[in-house]
Amino acid sequence: MARKKLVVDGKSLTLDKVDFFLKENPIVSLSNDSKKNVIKARKLIDKWVDEGKVIYGVTTGFGEFANVSISKKDIEKLQENLIVSHSTGVGDPLPPFIVKIMMLLRVNALASGHSGIRLETLELLIAMINNNIIPVIPSQGSVGSSGDLAPLSHLVLAMIGKGEAQIYKDVMKDNQHKVKVLKSSFALKKFGLAPVKLAAKEGLALINGTQMMTAFASYICIEAKRLEKIADIAGALSHETLRGTDNAFDLRLHKLRPFPGQITVAKNILAMIKDSEIRESHRENDPRVQDSYSIRCIPQIHGASRDSIDYVCSRVEIELNSVNDNPLIFPDDEAHLEGGNFHGQPMALAMDFMAIALSEYASVSERRTERMLNGSLSSLPRFLAKNGGLNSGLMIAQYTSAALVSENKVLAHPASVDSIPTSANQEDHNSMGSIAARKCFQILKNVQAVLAIEILTACQGLEFHKPMKYGKGTEIVYKEIRKSVSPLLNDRIIYKDIESVRTIIMNDLILKKVQGIVKLV
Repeated sequence: MARKKLVVDGKSLTLDKVDFFLKENPIVSLSNDSKKNVIKARKLIDKWVDEGKVIYGVTTGFGEFANVSISKKDIEKLQENLIVSHSTGVGDPLPPFIVKIMMLLRVNALASGHSGIRLETLELLIAMINNNIIPVIPSQGSVGSSGDLAPLSHLVLAMIGKGEAQIYKDVMKDNQHKVKVLKSSFALKKFGLAPVKLAAKEGLALINGTQMMTAFASYICIEAKRLEKIADIAGALSHETLRGTDNAFDLRLHKLRPFPGQITVAKNILAMIKDSEIRESHRENDPRVQDSYSIRCIPQIHGASRDSIDYVCSRVEIELNSVNDNPLIFPDDEAHLEGGNFHGQPMALAMDFMAIALSEYASVSERRTERMLNGSLSSLPRFLAKNGGLNSGLMIAQYTSAALVSENKVLAHPASVDSIPTSANQEDHNSMGSIAARKCFQILKNVQAVLAIEILTACQGLEFHKPMKYGKGTEIVYKEIRKSVSPLLNDRIIYKDIESVRTIIMNDLILKKVQGIVKLV
């Protein structure tokens, strides 16, 4: 079957398109207008070089060396030196799907025609994307303000044949640790490609940008939009298990505090528990007047995170279509401007905000898990164990949730409030956006695990309410989980159950099933 296509033009990339890019592995190409714009800007760079015009990073050194003039004969060497000297990353390699997003985002930024790169250089990067030649990029070493200099230098190092790369069939499925690491020159040769010899301005155009932090931000936003629905599903399951009242989700109440996320979550919970016999069983003569905050305030807590995620995603989509290298070229004016569009502050703050929003999902989820396992609070068997004492049930699953929640509290400390000067104090305020993004990525994974534990726990709790009928949506989830995880009758290895539920979440199996019956927003 022919591969789908994704046309890049520098101005219309969205999170949905990034998601499509990861899932469908389309053939990437430049729009015709982008090709024209790239060529136009390049002609201007060549003209200025011929005229001996002083341009930062083209006919001068970099950073503190901006006052050093570079002779015409050394201009190409300058660009190569930039890449090899800036390839200083350390730490574990970035996930290949993050690197592939980085490559797409760099193409999109350069496609606007304000960077002065040659078309053939840009097309090599596109060819690497289309053949899944993924540079090996260390994860640490960016302060996030002159762009993600070190990570992007490692990307370009692969383009000039001096780096390392891996060849994938599917970056989302292949195990990166089992894919052979090759010299990038060899990886390129396998597909009939040759390393590029960088011309004036090209090295700087390729590495000045926020593409590492924005790649993480894009992926996190995509997953966060899915996770917010999973959190509502988990909350609805726990509500059923704990025999909560639906009064707290009455839309009359929420319209008096009309935050969009809050109203949406209330609707989702009501849709999930519709037709529940469990709810009907205690509608009259129940001594409880209202539920604990972790149940009663699901709309307020989840809703606030939803609204925050929406805000962050809107910032990320602006950055997706931004030009963020330096200097920038304005062909129509025959001008160039030195500025600071590479500074990562917008993404740093966005990722710190996202980290807090995601952490709160885990924080309240763990509280619901604890309530279900605490027999004195749930009126259910302690730790949902049958034959408790001999069996510990899900006692220690809550420990894992608690550990991840506490880890998130540390990771959610904002990276953006820190700064440390670099480049002889020329770069005297740095965003730490890449650190914010990497921390947020770990929080995302932690939240997925915490929600998996809550869903696992709630499904076990529902066993004790049989034969009453579950809600319209909660029953679907219960049945889907039971296809992979059987009821806990006696103690067994629990981490396998947690991972099974987490995999179901990650593969969208729950969402697809629920969305077929219940409309979740």
